[in-house]
Amino acid sequence: MERIKWQDVPAETPEGMPGVRIHWVIDKTRGAENFAMRVFEVAPGASTPYHHHWYEQEMYFLEGEGVAVSPQGEQLLTPGNVLWVQPEEPHAIRNTGSVPMKFICCVPTKKS
Repeated sequence: MERIKWQDVPAETPEGMPGVRIHWVIDKTRGAENFAMRVFEVAPGASTPYHHHWYEQEMYFLEGEGVAVSPQGEQLLTPGNVLWVQPEEPHAIRNTGSVPMKFICCVPTKKS
């Protein structure tokens, strides 16, 4: 068992995602073989790219506000909201507020 403060995990800014920082809190580097837990920080006005992938995604919103963008349109996201994205569903997360948006995102690391 390991207790971790997400703020103590160094953040990375992925290429092509200005204003987005990701803390890989739990992943293979800690020995997790099946899932990864990440904490995203999205600056005001910033967005994840509109994309899709083979895996489902679960997100829990901690701070800030924004929208989830999908082919069905936009859905408001506020603290306490949970978002489930199905495999291959196009999506993006955009911060529409004036403070950083923070959320936990869990994904599988390998196909079962």
